[in-house]
Amino acid sequence: MTTAERAGSSSRTWWSHPGPDDEPAPGGPYDNWGRQVVWWDVAFAGIMLLTAASLWFQGLRGERLALVYGALGAIVAAYVVWGGPAARSRDQRHATAYVAVLIVGTAVAVTQSGAAQFLLFIAFTHIWMLLEPFRRSVIGCVIFTVAIAVGLAAEDGFDLPTLVHVAPQLLVALVFAVGLGLWTSVTMRRADEHARLWGELRAAQAELARSNHEAGALAERERLAREIHDTLAQGFTSVVMQAQAAAAALDRGDDGAARERLRIVEETGRDNLAEARALVAAFAPVPLQDASLPQALARLGSRFGAETGVRVDVHADGVPPLSAPTEVVLLRAAQEALANVRRHAGASSVVVRLAQEGDRTVLTVSDDGRGLPEDATDGFGLAGMRTRVTEAGGTLDVGPGTPGGTTLRAALPGGAA
Repeated sequence: MTTAERAGSSSRTWWSHPGPDDEPAPGGPYDNWGRQVVWWDVAFAGIMLLTAASLWFQGLRGERLALVYGALGAIVAAYVVWGGPAARSRDQRHATAYVAVLIVGTAVAVTQSGAAQFLLFIAFTHIWMLLEPFRRSVIGCVIFTVAIAVGLAAEDGFDLPTLVHVAPQLLVALVFAVGLGLWTSVTMRRADEHARLWGELRAAQAELARSNHEAGALAERERLAREIHDTLAQGFTSVVMQAQAAAAALDRGDDGAARERLRIVEETGRDNLAEARALVAAFAPVPLQDASLPQALARLGSRFGAETGVRVDVHADGVPPLSAPTEVVLLRAAQEALANVRRHAGASSVVVRLAQEGDRTVLTVSDDGRGLPEDATDGFGLAGMRTRVTEAGGTLDVGPGTPGGTTLRAALPGGAA
């Protein structure tokens, strides 16, 4: 159903029970409607029995009693065949047939005894409950009121004074029935709409919570992937390379070189273990736990030189203390840049420079290696680094160095602690 169709359906039935194509709102007045209609059945049966008993105890006998009981029987049969099913299915053909029998049967009963006016309690109610839309309910109430007025007048001989006496009373009953029926229908319809809106709101909140949870989980997975790539993966790469170098030294019979490589393997393994524990505990990166960023960069360069034989010069003087998030981003950028030098550059020297340029903190890593190929694209590490720097409000540039090699430049705004 389109939006326009839903709007049209709502405008046609705002005063009445939802139609067969309308889905009742969970928790609304029409939810479990079939179970609620059972109470209408009970009320109907009770009033019919009360009316029949009242007629008997008032002394009505003979043909008049038989005629009234016949009318009551016709109403009961019509309710069983048409009225009750119509209350559950909203079938207007069955509803109209039942209301017609109800009006005629009640008018006939009233012509024989005023005690049959008990039927007015169910008649007005059933007309409002079963007939749709609003105008049909009002027309039904008017026809029913006229029929009762004629029936009451007929009981006393059907003269004009009697009709004039009865008419105002029934007019008041008609106004009351229409007003009460309209108020009840509108109230129930609005309650159903409120329940529907509440259900939609709760569904929207649940969907928003689910989306936020998924977005948070995805962001956390991406963060962990970057952390693992920038720390553990690079450490394991170093372990593999040092182990290969140690094996080559042993093949040459150079026990001293092999021991040195194994020492680096052990040291790198311990650092990786510490990094893994820091990730699990959500601590700051291990190099920054007991040192400033310049000190951490100096240690990183020294270890990189020991592992690869590449000369690393670190210049980080004159930089003020930085905020923890800024230090983490710049340290990870330096680690990733050196990892790329190890894997791709074939360089003999690297310069790491940390400087304050105005209101920006700039990290530059330059090597004298073979440089970037023309068709170079961001790999996972470089893409993760770019994302990390961008999220911190900075910029990352990677390009040819001077006079050769590759230069990486990461600039972050502010950052002073």
